[in-house]
Amino acid sequence: MNQTATAPAGEVAILGGGCFWCLEAVFAEVDGVLEVCSGYAGGHTDAPAYDEVCRGDSGHAEVVRVVFDPLRISYREVLEIFFAIHDPTTLNRQGNDVGTQYRSVIFTTSATQDASARALIEEIADDRLFHAAIVTAVEPAPRFWAAEAEHHQYYARNPGQAYCQYVVAPKLAKFRERFAARRRRG
Repeated sequence: MNQTATAPAGEVAILGGGCFWCLEAVFAEVDGVLEVCSGYAGGHTDAPAYDEVCRGDSGHAEVVRVVFDPLRISYREVLEIFFAIHDPTTLNRQGNDVGTQYRSVIFTTSATQDASARALIEEIADDRLFHAAIVTAVEPAPRFWAAEAEHHQYYARNPGQAYCQYVVAPKLAKFRERFAARRRRG
């Protein structure tokens, strides 16, 4: 496991919304996304391992680092997809995945991202798009640690696995239906 020293050209969004397999599968299909990497952020240990994160021992959240072309998709659009594919109203939980590692969090890489994330959360709350208050944290981006290789492109490599069929696939279907115009072509 390692931290990617430099990300490819483009803007970076770091998002935690439950299991990183779900987020990665969706953002891999988004037009304008250049790279998606599952990993860990926001904890208190260096070089966390999956088992350590899953037990909640490291304090890290499962996240994805999304590198996108801001000329093709805006940061706000990335966040709109993020809010549509997970439940931002449940503290430290997404469905049956429970613990701080599954928290809803936006790790911002600039003051502009911070302001944009906070403004969108306020707008969503004002519009009452969810049945409860949004608990998504907005924090400055800490160090990102890439997950172990077996977690990369997990859904693409394991679509028949039970978790993928019952948890990842419905989120992907929701994205495909709601954001059909944002899907990568070809």
